[in-house]
Amino acid sequence: MPSSYARRVGDRLRSVRQQQRLSLQAVEVASGEEFKASVLGAYERGERAISVPRLQRLARFYNVPVDQLLPRDAGGEVGWERAESTPTELEGDDGVTIDLTQLESLGVPEGHTLARYLSTIQVQRQDFNGRVLTIRREDLRALAALFDVSPDEVRRRLDDLGLRRVHAASDGFSRGGA
Repeated sequence: MPSSYARRVGDRLRSVRQQQRLSLQAVEVASGEEFKASVLGAYERGERAISVPRLQRLARFYNVPVDQLLPRDAGGEVGWERAESTPTELEGDDGVTIDLTQLESLGVPEGHTLARYLSTIQVQRQDFNGRVLTIRREDLRALAALFDVSPDEVRRRLDDLGLRRVHAASDGFSRGGA
């Protein structure tokens, strides 16, 4: 019988993998078979303990901080873990959806600062899908202050860099800003 903590670690591993829309088999293939589907499944079910070095390699593979693969609280009390955010909670009329895959290949000076800030938001929200991130009006204001420009200028710069995504309402996203 798996321990409660092992199950909770497994739940975090599964959550991050699923946010990235990866199957167990896809992880096995993409990792060059470093993470076998059967073994990763055993970790996720809490049937097998994962070593710290292996956890670190898995975090690197998922491109998330290693501590995000661990449960939020060590005491095991129900109700203290952060709930997963739903897209409707994150999107607003003034939200901006940023293409994180495009950001990774960006070679401009503000790219590193922007990536660090967005990484902080991902950790805060437990949002590791790795493809897009919708930032709120407050986040946009913080970026504007960081770069000493207006929020509208941040939107324009994101557009210039090809980072802002605008989706039709039919695909589940609100329009990302004006």
